[in-house]
This record gives sequence, structure tokens and C-alpha cells, in this order.
Amino acid sequence: MAADPRPALTRHPRRWSKVIWGTAATLLLAPWVAMHFTREVDWAPGDFAVMGALLAITCGLCELGMRLSGSTTYRMGFGVAVVTGFLTVWVNLAVGMLGSEGNPANLAFAGVLLVAATGALLAKFRPIGMARSMLAAALAQVAVAVYAFAGGYREVVVHITVFAIAWLVSALLFRAAAKQQQG
Repeated sequence: MAADPRPALTRHPRRWSKVIWGTAATLLLAPWVAMHFTREVDWAPGDFAVMGALLAITCGLCELGMRLSGSTTYRMGFGVAVVTGFLTVWVNLAVGMLGSEGNPANLAFAGVLLVAATGALLAKFRPIGMARSMLAAALAQVAVAVYAFAGGYREVVVHITVFAIAWLVSALLFRAAAKQQQG
């Protein structure tokens, strides 16, 4: 009988859970503290709820990535992908990459996230499939950069491209994890 090619859930050190969730709590607490010292930070309860949900999803995905593989390289690839997705959402909610946060053109970034997530699910989180998925996300991000350039958002093309590089780094880490798994 052939071995199941899907990654099995593995155990991971609990200290990483504490670091992940502690960092999220600190990020959520920072604006609350800042509001007591400056008028520049003015979050409403809804802002805290949205950021809390975003951080909870991010932390949950990081936990999943650590449980999917014992490979440090795989975990790093997963972490880079999750952090890139988090930053994409956060920046677009806070200020928007293309114009203001309310600009419908920013929905193009949701397409990038959809490519990454759909690819990961279709790959059943296997390293080689994850590498292909993150490469597809990088290419989708480049397509958004081209769209931004053509749409007159030339000043942010470099910033958008940095996200494409992060997706590519994730792809390369997953590729290395796949080679480790084969070798």
C-alpha cells in the first residue's frame, strides 16, 4: 500500500505558539496604548475587532503551517506566505496600496490572496504544490503591479513588487522543502 502523500499534522514546540500569539497580542495592544499618548492614533472599537480577527486568522494559519510539517524550510515558506498575506490585507485596510483604502482597484490584491489560498488547498499543502501556488501568487502580484503602472499608480509599483518578491521567496522555500522531502 502506498504512503499517503498528504502532509500529516506534526507536533511543534509550544514556545512558538506563545511567541506567535504574544506578538499578535502586542500588535493589538500597541494602538490602544498609543491612543493614550497621542491623537495621531484614533482607533474605534471596530478597528480593534477587525485587527483582532485578522491577527487571529494569521496566528491560526501560522499554527497550521507549523503542524503541517516538521521541516524548518517548509515552516519558513508557510510563514513568509502568511505574513505576506497579512501585510497585504493590513496595508489595504489601513491606507490602500492603490489610492485610498476605499479604492475598488485594491480588490485586485484579493485576487492575489485567492490565487495563493486556492493553490494551497488544491496542492493539499504538499511542498511542491505550495511552491507552485506561491509562484502563481508572485506572478499574480506582478500582474497587479503592471495594472497599477498602467492605471497611473506608478509611485507604488516598487512597493507592490516587494510583495511579489515575498511570494517568490515563499515559493523558493517550499521548493527547497520539497527537495529535502525527496532527498
